[in-house]
Amino acid sequence: MADIHIRRNHHLGLTGARKVAWQWAEQAEEQFDMSCTYEESDTCDEVQFTRSGVTGTLKVSNDHFELDARLGFLLGAFKDRIEDEIVKNLDALLAAKKPAAKKAAAKKKAT
Repeated sequence: MADIHIRRNHHLGLTGARKVAWQWAEQAEEQFDMSCTYEESDTCDEVQFTRSGVTGTLKVSNDHFELDARLGFLLGAFKDRIEDEIVKNLDALLAAKKPAAKKAAAKKKAT
């Protein structure tokens, strides 16, 4: 078995991070046939995902994402490729949110 651990810091706050996490879960379901469940709490949300050969969680907090996944024997051979794809998708979602955050900060500063 192979394990994947990814951590990404962000400045979105919990509300903004939830939006990114929902998008990530939707992509995981559509592109990788994952089954995702989303649980919200006051301080940290959790997306649990699974499919044949993969189980894991994406923890969502006000300042970071933390993904842990366990790959079964067959998918373990593709660990690097799978990890690269997860990183690429998560980073793309975070990058898409950066301009909006900068605009909001600039707008707040102007008032």
